[in-house]
Amino acid sequence: MPATALVDTGVILAFLDRDDDWHRACVEVFRSLSFPLLTTEAVMTEVFHLSVRDFGRIEPAWKLFDSRTIALLPLTDADLPYVRALMLRYQDHPMDFADATLVHVANREAVSLILTIDHNDFETYRLAGNKKFTIRPGRAGKRP
Repeated sequence: MPATALVDTGVILAFLDRDDDWHRACVEVFRSLSFPLLTTEAVMTEVFHLSVRDFGRIEPAWKLFDSRTIALLPLTDADLPYVRALMLRYQDHPMDFADATLVHVANREAVSLILTIDHNDFETYRLAGNKKFTIRPGRAGKRP
């Protein structure tokens, strides 16, 4: 599967919620990329947890994942020490488990483009060789 971009929880939720301030920017960035976008099971878990908690519905999220627009990258026990090391490395800017899985698979799969609205976090995190993520949509994408 050719790597295009990783996608974080906030972008998926904004894409699904027409009332979200980031919705339009997320729809535009989805249209500009080839599929599938890549994510981890930890992100998928957050999407479903927040879909139920914040929207009271999960069917739109299921339809998105069923459409094969987003593919899950596997994590195994062998990946966990790397994820743990990332979380320990960023103790001064706490990294949650989902973000750590994304940074890890970005390194593992050599993907530097991430779709996220968590700019502060992903501007802080670094890939191998101190490389920065390319983040979409940009900060200006939020509806005023």
